[in-house]
Amino acid sequence: MQYRQLGDSGIRVSAICLGTMTWGEQNTREEALEQMDYALERGVNFWDAAEMYPVPTREETQGETERCIGEWFSRTGRRHDVVLATKVTGRSDRVWIRSGRETRVNRAQITEAIDGSLKRLRTDYIDLYQVHWPDRRLGLWGEGGGSYVHKADGDETPILEIMEVMSELVRSGKIRCVGVSNETPWGVGQYLDACRNGCERIVSVQNSYSLLNRVYEHGLSEFAFREGIGLLAYSPLAMGTLSGKYVSGRTPPGSRKALFPAFLKRYEGDHVQQSISGYTNLAAAHSLHPVHLALAFVNTRPFVTSNIIGATSLEQLKQNIDSVGITISEELEAEIQAIHSRCKHPAAA
Repeated sequence: MQYRQLGDSGIRVSAICLGTMTWGEQNTREEALEQMDYALERGVNFWDAAEMYPVPTREETQGETERCIGEWFSRTGRRHDVVLATKVTGRSDRVWIRSGRETRVNRAQITEAIDGSLKRLRTDYIDLYQVHWPDRRLGLWGEGGGSYVHKADGDETPILEIMEVMSELVRSGKIRCVGVSNETPWGVGQYLDACRNGCERIVSVQNSYSLLNRVYEHGLSEFAFREGIGLLAYSPLAMGTLSGKYVSGRTPPGSRKALFPAFLKRYEGDHVQQSISGYTNLAAAHSLHPVHLALAFVNTRPFVTSNIIGATSLEQLKQNIDSVGITISEELEAEIQAIHSRCKHPAAA
């Protein structure tokens, strides 16, 4: 396994991060425990969760993912072997998360959220605490095709206030460092300004990034080189579409597409399918599994700190982790760029 520096935190994390959002929905608790055992055995020391997981988030299951991790810590006693990340929910109408209130990223709710996560996780500290998405209103998850959508509001929580609370949590020992997720270049700049006002410095940005969505490269990737704030890439297989399992209209039983078809709508257009076919054929031409091509591409980007993989079986988990040993030759890189140039960011979100 390869290990990389998490911003300026002094923490080293595996190049592969164990994603957890299926635990409690597509995966049982026992299956989650097996995944954690196997991942750590393979050197994956970095795990990413969120208070709202599993996905799709429902009142009946919310928080179950963190409870699975807490159960593993309790059974194994290996909390200190893991770099644990979780997230506070952004602004939303998921009122069950906050006992009937709109979720907001403000002092009161951050304080409530961190204590709830610590209890479910059965730990007294979190290594990386992230804002899941901004308190200000943005077009996210497909709205605007990856372009900024301005939604003036007026009552958003100032980023300086958010970081003042986060900094207090660092000083109290409840968290070690702070990250953001689903953020824009402007937002990251504002978080850095907060640091200049005496707050903690963010160490990472967790955004969607894959062969089908490379919007991160424009504007955000520069922060990795100039500010040391790397990408934690989520959805590197584009909801499994880059695995090849949905090619030719197939929908395997039990797959995310079979269970939650609405999640994959952005990947159904002709231009997206053409790109997926292009990458699938390219992988075959180089004797690679499509999963290995897609994940190795993300693993090898110089601005990526860790690649967040998700699996619903140990077989998938093994295959995903194995991608860390795959290299991208100059020839293969050129062919990837050729496919990209024909249709850039077909599934931007």
